[in-house]
Formats: sequence, C-alpha cells, structure tokens
Amino acid sequence: MAALRVVVLSGTGRALLCMPKTIKAPRSHQGCTLGDGGPITDKQASMSFASLPRSKKVALTAFGVLTTGATGLALMLQQSVKASDLELHPPNFPWTHNGMLSSLDHSSIRRGYQVYKQVCAACHSMEYLAFRNLVGVSHTESEVKALAEEIEVVDGPDESGEMFTRPGKLSDYFPKPYPNPEAARAANGGALPPDLSYIVNARHGGEDYVFSLLTGYCEPPAGVEVREGLYYNPYFPGQSIGMAPPIYNEVLEFEDGTPATMSQVAKDVCTFLRWAAEPEHDQRKRMGLKLLMGSAILIPLVYYMKRHRWSVLKSRKIAYRPPK
Repeated sequence: MAALRVVVLSGTGRALLCMPKTIKAPRSHQGCTLGDGGPITDKQASMSFASLPRSKKVALTAFGVLTTGATGLALMLQQSVKASDLELHPPNFPWTHNGMLSSLDHSSIRRGYQVYKQVCAACHSMEYLAFRNLVGVSHTESEVKALAEEIEVVDGPDESGEMFTRPGKLSDYFPKPYPNPEAARAANGGALPPDLSYIVNARHGGEDYVFSLLTGYCEPPAGVEVREGLYYNPYFPGQSIGMAPPIYNEVLEFEDGTPATMSQVAKDVCTFLRWAAEPEHDQRKRMGLKLLMGSAILIPLVYYMKRHRWSVLKSRKIAYRPPK
C-alpha cells in the first residue's frame, strides 16, 4: 500500500490516473499511424482487440460468424440456381418395402419382370441376374424353366469342336440385347444404355429417381432447346436424355389383369429393380426381426446375471489396516 501511495502521489501516477480511456492517433496521408509517426503493426492491432471488454469480443466474434455463414449460404444458393444444374431432385414416394420390417411385394416383382422383358430388355441388359434367381421369388420352377427355354444360347464346343445353340436353362443369365458396347452405342445414337442389374443402388435417389425419370418426360420449357434425337426430362442430369419415353398407359397387358397405367408400370418395374439390386432384402429384414426378438429375451437375462455376479464386488468395502 505504501508503494502504491508513492506512485499515485508522484507525477507518473497522476499521469496514469488522468490518461483518457482511448488514445486517438493522428492520421497521415499514408494511412493509420501511431502518435510518434510510425505505422500500426499487426501485433499492436491484436493487442488492441485483446484489450476490448468481454462483451465486445463476444459481439465481434458473433458478427464474424454470422457474416461468414451468410456469405456461405449466399454462395450455396447461387450455385443451386445455376442453369447447368436445373435438374429436379426426385420426391420421396411411399414405397411399401421402405419400412423397417416391410418386405417386397412379390406380385409387383412378377409384373416388373414382365415390364423388363417386354419393354426394357430391347435396350438394357441385366447381366448379373440369372433365371434361377426368379425361382421362389416371382415364379415357380416350372415357369422359370419355360421362360429360359424361350431363348437360344450359344454353347459348346461339342465333340467335333463346333459351337451350337441350345434352349436356355435355369443356370443361364438374362440375354444381352447387344453383343458388345460398341454395337449398343451404334444402335442408340452414341449413347450406351446402362445395365440395370444394380441401377437402383447406382443412382442417387434409388427407386425414387428411376420412377421419376420414367414418368417425368415432358415438353421443354420456354427458352430451352433440345437437340434433335434427344428428349427433355427434368430429372435427368443435363435434362436431355437419349432414351425415348419407354412407358405409357396400356403399354402392355399384365398377366394378372392389373390395369397397366403409366404409374403402375413404373412402380412395378422399380420394385423389380430394387429386388434385382438387393435380392437379400427380405431375408435381411427377417434376420433383423429375429435378432430383435432374441435380444428382447437375452438382454434382461444378461442384465440380471450382471447384477447378480457384480453385486458382491460393487457393494464391498475395502479397508486398509496398516501393520502395527
């Protein structure tokens, strides 16, 4: 206290007490300078920010964060409305197999295979799917054998070393519409029709995207020109697609008498493609249900055993008695 009293009574102490809270430095033509004429350095600027009160620091920090966030949001919105990225995102449809314990509609799978066979197989292949995969899912074994025998398969060589053709068998894969990718491009104006075995998993949106693509053909809006040989589809990246509208009302007749509207045809083929990309769909959910049921029985038993075995250790009291 004595030392502090000496400082206060001295000239230096009075100067410190009378010093104003802010010091205004004179400005020169070159910019901001200190009182002695030297420029303000980054270290001095950071020291001035550090000397601010806590409330002002919080306010400045919040202002910086909000400004950065607003700038980022503006850039994202600007990017989202570019003319090169105007394709629509598919909506979420209420598929019956999307539930945690919901299975695929196998009648829809059967109709979807009929749509693929009569409409899609002319251009698209499914080289990873064999006829035997349909047995017990959408058709009986005898029905699948009859379907396989409708195609001719090149096999061989025989005893004389010659190739021969034979009717298809259950072990044969679905036939390809073109012998090679070059022939497929030549027949479709340079566009290669994708294989549909895993198309649902290979496209963002899954069956929602495929359904929207099949039913989304429309006339281009004003100011949009589509090159000859292409078709406008807002769900396709670039909006111009080389595939003509493949389905329409009454494009085929279903074997079970279901009305073949455009939405019904698209729904059935999307269900079939979901099964083709994930044939273990029902089995996976069945195993999950069994696991939940088993866990409901085992978890209480394990919890009781844990309390029973550890009750002695958790309730014991350890006392240290030092030797005398």
